[in-house]
Amino acid sequence: MTDLEYLDHAEKALKAVELACDRINDETDADVDNQRTGGMITLTFANRSQIVINLQKPLQEIWMAARAGGFHYKFNGSQWTDTKDASEFFSGLSRYASEQSGQTLGFKPLD
Repeated sequence: MTDLEYLDHAEKALKAVELACDRINDETDADVDNQRTGGMITLTFANRSQIVINLQKPLQEIWMAARAGGFHYKFNGSQWTDTKDASEFFSGLSRYASEQSGQTLGFKPLD
């Protein structure tokens, strides 16, 4: 994958996270604050816990840090998968955000 292709896929994933936060805030009382700075998004929950998602351009990865740990994701041609267990990025984000917020939150890729 070229650097430009990586950036296209990675930016689409970050945009999906931002849009999901807007939807969650409109439809629930979860109050997820999302702050984006360049290639990094910080999600802050009502209990002040955070999830940080950032692009690792030299490795062509997306990294996520949550209470559950740190995770690295690579694009496999159709989705972002964990480099250790091949789990999908958005399902992991949904699980960790739900754990940290105390309510079920859903994140999904853009169509």
